[in-house]
Amino acid sequence: MRLDDERESENVEDRRGRGGGFGFPGGGRTRRINIPMGRRSGGLGIGGIIILLIAAFVFGINPMDMIGGGGGLTPQTYEQTGTQQVPRTPKSASQDQLAVFAGKVLKTTERTWDRIFKEQFGRSYQRPVLVLYTGRTPTGCGQGQAVMGPFYCPADNKLYIDLSFFQDMQRKLGASGDFAHAYVIAHEVGHHVQNQLGIAGKVTAARMRASKVRANELSVRMELQADCFSGVWAHDNRDVLDRGDIEEGLNAASAIGDDRLQRRSRGVVVPESFTHGSSAQRVRWFKRGIESGDVKACDTFAARRL
Repeated sequence: MRLDDERESENVEDRRGRGGGFGFPGGGRTRRINIPMGRRSGGLGIGGIIILLIAAFVFGINPMDMIGGGGGLTPQTYEQTGTQQVPRTPKSASQDQLAVFAGKVLKTTERTWDRIFKEQFGRSYQRPVLVLYTGRTPTGCGQGQAVMGPFYCPADNKLYIDLSFFQDMQRKLGASGDFAHAYVIAHEVGHHVQNQLGIAGKVTAARMRASKVRANELSVRMELQADCFSGVWAHDNRDVLDRGDIEEGLNAASAIGDDRLQRRSRGVVVPESFTHGSSAQRVRWFKRGIESGDVKACDTFAARRL
């Protein structure tokens, strides 16, 4: 991506270098503005299912220990209960470059969704905050940990990313390239868009009333719509894309399909347990957003075929 002339977003909160205990965000550079609270809904982000599977079957970590025994992070309030900290980790030059890149990508998403919300919905887009952290950090949805991968918390309208995830994408999943990284950020922004439009709240309410299988189906449609929204962003920013960028994004979408991850981690694919969609589905909806550039084309909930 050609982002040399792009400015960084002001909505980046840099907590890197210190891990946060309960209710203690740690130090680091802070660049943020206050964002009004949106509708609340739970759920892991694009990296959640990846890292939970890898942790459970490769590192031997119990996923329930990471998410408090539930089905994902849930909104809650933490008070400071002590000084539980992760030792300070020095920032590397490569991660500093990734931090700058992430801030620039976030800026492009702000420009895209500012325009779309104004033109198509007649309202202002409430920009999310991107939190960069190391190890773990408190969030409006509970304790965030790097092992969970990138995620969006609708309770505080923030995206959370430990930049080491991008190295994991390349080493463990074979998804490399700057546009693959940008796709991850754009996908999490897609969840924020769903929250702003009230989609997330409706889906969460429906999932709470549904059977486990039906709840998983709704989760898949939610994730595929976020993939499509990230494609809409890519379409809107095609003037800064290099040759091969779209292929990097498609490869990343394919690499994190539920079928591919399940086959990699345990050697068997269980479609009824999918929560993010198959590789083919993720690629299909990402491409639909890229090709159409139209939010209306991303109605996964009305689609008969995913």
